[in-house]
Amino acid sequence: MGDPDVLEMVQEEGRRASREERFFEVSEDLSSRESSFLISEEPRSAKRYNLFLRRRLMFKKDEQSKDSIFFRDGIRQIDFVLSYVDDIKKEAELKAERRKEFEQNLRKTGLELEIEDKMNSEDGKTYFVKIHAPWEVLVTYAEVLGIKMPIKESDIPRADKIPFSCMLGPLKLPRNVKHPHAEYFTAQFTRHRQELFLIEDESSFFPSSSRNRIVYYILSRCPFGIEDGKKRFGIERLLNSHTYSSAFPLHDGQYWKPSEPPNPVNKRYTLCQNWARFSYFYKEQPFNLIRDYYGEKIGIYFVFLGFYTEMLFFAAIVGLACFIYGLLSMHDNSSSTEICDPEIGGQIIMCPLCDVMCDYWRLNSTCLASKFSHLFDNESTVFFAIFMGIWVTLFLEFWKQRQARLEYEWDLVDFEEEQQQLQLRPEFEAMCTHRKINAVTKEMEPYLPLCSRIPWYFLSGATVTLWMSLVIACMVAVIVYRLSVFATFASFMESEASLKHVRSFLTPQITTSLTGSCLNFIVILILNFFYERISAWITKMEIPRTHQEYESSLTLKMFLFQFVNFYSSCFYVAFFKGKFVGYPGKYTYLFNVWRSEECDPGGCLVELTTQLTIIMTGKQVFGNIKEAIYPLVLNWWRRRKARTNSEKLYSRWEQDHDLETFGSLGLFYEYLETVIQFGFVTLFVASFPLAPLLALLNNIIEIRVDAWKLTTQYRRPVAAKAHSIGVWQDILYGMAVLSVATNAFIVAFTSDMIPRLVYYYAYSKNAIQPMKGYVNNSLSIFLIADFPNHTVPSEKRDFTTCRYRDYRNPPDHEEKYFHSMQYWHVLAAKMTFIIIMEHVVFLMKFLLAWMIPDVPKDVVERIKREKLMTVKILHDFELNKLKENLRMNSSDFAKHLMIQENKVHLAKSAT
Repeated sequence: MGDPDVLEMVQEEGRRASREERFFEVSEDLSSRESSFLISEEPRSAKRYNLFLRRRLMFKKDEQSKDSIFFRDGIRQIDFVLSYVDDIKKEAELKAERRKEFEQNLRKTGLELEIEDKMNSEDGKTYFVKIHAPWEVLVTYAEVLGIKMPIKESDIPRADKIPFSCMLGPLKLPRNVKHPHAEYFTAQFTRHRQELFLIEDESSFFPSSSRNRIVYYILSRCPFGIEDGKKRFGIERLLNSHTYSSAFPLHDGQYWKPSEPPNPVNKRYTLCQNWARFSYFYKEQPFNLIRDYYGEKIGIYFVFLGFYTEMLFFAAIVGLACFIYGLLSMHDNSSSTEICDPEIGGQIIMCPLCDVMCDYWRLNSTCLASKFSHLFDNESTVFFAIFMGIWVTLFLEFWKQRQARLEYEWDLVDFEEEQQQLQLRPEFEAMCTHRKINAVTKEMEPYLPLCSRIPWYFLSGATVTLWMSLVIACMVAVIVYRLSVFATFASFMESEASLKHVRSFLTPQITTSLTGSCLNFIVILILNFFYERISAWITKMEIPRTHQEYESSLTLKMFLFQFVNFYSSCFYVAFFKGKFVGYPGKYTYLFNVWRSEECDPGGCLVELTTQLTIIMTGKQVFGNIKEAIYPLVLNWWRRRKARTNSEKLYSRWEQDHDLETFGSLGLFYEYLETVIQFGFVTLFVASFPLAPLLALLNNIIEIRVDAWKLTTQYRRPVAAKAHSIGVWQDILYGMAVLSVATNAFIVAFTSDMIPRLVYYYAYSKNAIQPMKGYVNNSLSIFLIADFPNHTVPSEKRDFTTCRYRDYRNPPDHEEKYFHSMQYWHVLAAKMTFIIIMEHVVFLMKFLLAWMIPDVPKDVVERIKREKLMTVKILHDFELNKLKENLRMNSSDFAKHLMIQENKVHLAKSAT
């Protein structure tokens, strides 16, 4: 950790002094806070402890803080850190040779390295290679990567003025946090025009995110040897072979305290104080600071999540209003009033819900369920379904505008795909035995024929299909569970006297639905756990060529599976349950054993709401707990095993080394989680208007959880560029279109809205109370004598008929039990409603998409202005440079002419 001469001095001093004297010297050198901790804590190993104290003492003698992010000279900043441990296996020599050549090649590129011996690390076995990129390397690769840097302060005012901004004061961040630096006109950096750029200090000209991006670019392309006749290169291959154990950029400092001179401003601390605090849940996010520290790719994720959360606020307000309307109108609902009336619902005998074991039951036993159903199945349901169809269009169109504005503000207008994303994966190179000329670069590169990939594509497709089938099989298993336990619940609750008081609200239907939904949620989590690992393995076996192809392939697999996994049970309840039941005496059976499930007399919407609430809420709560607890516990356990002293005594790179790795797919899972939530909010929102409110509350917490874990629990990710959310935007568009159809079908076939409207306009005979008699009209009559012997309840009853939910002819009709004319009228009305609603919503969607430009007018003007000014600045710079060169050339020419004339005069005078 320090100069070898200092180490010898400390060792000599240690030999002369006693143990007590050494402790006294340490306490004199260290700060009182740290030394008091050291003295109070009993060391576990005297030898290891004394070595650790000497190392801390060297820090002070070199006048270098343990939080330093510089080399030992205190001048060169650490941009990247590699770590490794000695390997005692057979490959130890090979790995050491690889590291030696790799580090030599890094030095040849101009990078500067400083190695910390394992004796200086607390665990006594980890080596750290600190990397610094000097100015010459930064300017060279900034030009290669096309990094844009400031050339002049912008004269375009910021677009911060929004309506009612004075009322949003408490939500605003301090100006120096929201806008950490002024806006500039920028141009792609070139080392031959360094005078053009606003370079005040070379050490701080490139932000730390650009510095670590440049270093990682070099690391990913640096060779380390020739194996099997092929040139091997890249840090990823070395990490995969465990030649190095980790590679990460260094955090600016501690997250719990600001930096001390000579360290630069601690942006990590600023982010933690203004972004990662849960008490700031109502504040806006410091997007520019996030971009400066983590790069555009992570920054744009938080911009998207923040914008989605803002838009959810409007959907949540309207959804809450619809829910309140249902709550206030609950007691005026004629259907639930008739069901709860002892003279109406109490006199209607319903047919058994299962064979033999279930008894006849009275309709008023579902009184509470019918009232609860009205909360979500009322006149506002249609309005909210149409509103959400418009909302999702506005969300996507306004997001395109926000994205365009972000491209301008973050200099991504002329964005080109990151080289790292387009670079060949090491696994692809290792598997390739063929080579061909790249049509673009005209260089030989690895090539894998299509015939070699086809078997893996078939395996991949078969595996995905198998797992999606497994999800459906598990859903069928849950259905079988519900069918098999329903009779048990029904007979138990009927016979158990202690359950008499809860029987009014905890009916067998509700009990079965709740337990089935909880079981289904547990199955979803289990299947998701295993499939995540299997899909990663399958994608790896496909041998994608680039990182971008790998991520796209994994996205498709994971989304398809999670779509089926999370939504299949909701689709079943919404569109299949109760639709193919048959009728008493001729029920349909699953596998010829279990009778198909029936909906409640109030419809299946209540069960869909229950299913959606349990899965959506459970997933969000489980996800947030997992995201917060998992890295925290892992980091705690890693520190507990490796450390014997306070974290405050460890070097900056050791502290970062012990943090959890964010990983290249960290953002992938964050996007996937958000998109699945978007599906819950849009696909089935007609059945649950509170879904946007739950999503809003979850996202408010999610933003702070993600910010907290990124700043405190994870190593700093390598900065990367991105100008959009990528393929996820296409997925959102697909789900938006699908949501129009699903909500139209939910209103038509799952809710009771259309049958009520048909009765109101076509079958009601009461002009004063048009909906009076609707419940009786919606129930058909069945003659108990027509029950087959194997389905009729065992106990004899004194009534001759029972009722069931359907539109069929009565027993005395010549076509008894066939669908009545009212059934066809209702079906026609449902289909008509679906067609009208879809066309109205799609028409409005297309009109809105046409009316709202993808790029706002002011952004177009700003882009034009910046391009004009950039061209003008470059032109003036080149013109001035040309004039200066001409002046220098003319003066040189005059001097040369004068010398020649003098020579002529001298020659003449000599003759």
